[in-house]
Amino acid sequence: MIIVPVKEGENIERALKKFKRKFERTGIVKELRRRQAFEKPSVTNRKKMVKAIYVQKLRQAEQ
Repeated sequence: MIIVPVKEGENIERALKKFKRKFERTGIVKELRRRQAFEKPSVTNRKKMVKAIYVQKLRQAEQ
């Protein structure tokens, strides 16, 4: 549960912003989107490999 301390006389808009920021940091929305569709472990591993190759090529091009 997310708890946002609100000071006396604090604007509700500001408290809402704090709540939204905390909510984003928890990663709940990201987790929900990830769980919407099952992805096989082999597909996940392949995506990681492609990303690693891409990053490696970028770093080599930098030098």
